[in-house]
Amino acid sequence: MLTYICLNWVLLVLFTGSTVTESVVTGEVGQDVTVPCHYNVQNKNGITSMCWGRDKCPSSKCSRPIIWTDGWRVTEQHSSRYQLKGDLQMGDVSLTIVSATEADSGMYCCRVELPGWFNDQLINYQVVVKKARISTASPHTYTSEQTSAPGSTSESSFIVTRTWPAVSASEAPQTASTPCSGPSGCLDVSANLQNTSVSLPSQQHPEGGLYIGIGSCAALLLILILALFLT
Repeated sequence: MLTYICLNWVLLVLFTGSTVTESVVTGEVGQDVTVPCHYNVQNKNGITSMCWGRDKCPSSKCSRPIIWTDGWRVTEQHSSRYQLKGDLQMGDVSLTIVSATEADSGMYCCRVELPGWFNDQLINYQVVVKKARISTASPHTYTSEQTSAPGSTSESSFIVTRTWPAVSASEAPQTASTPCSGPSGCLDVSANLQNTSVSLPSQQHPEGGLYIGIGSCAALLLILILALFLT
């Protein structure tokens, strides 16, 4: 019975193994990405070896190892881009990936080798390195309105409007019926208007001369009648 219990315990330990935790770390291309990993150090006797690998933590050691330490210093290093910048003797074995690229994305294993059977501290990290976002500011459109100054001769806004006096069709200027097509045309219209305004006063009051003539005739007639009576 005791042998059966011991055998079950051994099998349970072998198939269960150490507890493995998983976490996700994200970073940007070109930036340093730090994957955290720590273990508890009570005294110098608690300093131990550890490794980082590019795969899930196996039952022992590290798959595709990229860096190893003996607890005091780095003993193996796959590339200078993988660095341990923390205080190793204080249990800070965080991995720093210098100038990360998209190829650095994937699974990483931090394995701290603790004394005893199946006591190793195992942490799997899913590292995701993305391209940096490029912010594009929307272009600003500036509009401005320009208005012509008073008295300007803009072809699009200058139209001559004139009320003509009652004159015969032969005397009316021919250019007044259409707006000027340019600065020179506007000058011609102004000159025609001035010429017309000079010749109009003689025709504006024809009835005044008629009244004066009738009055003069009546006065002369009255004088002749008085002369007849006197004689």
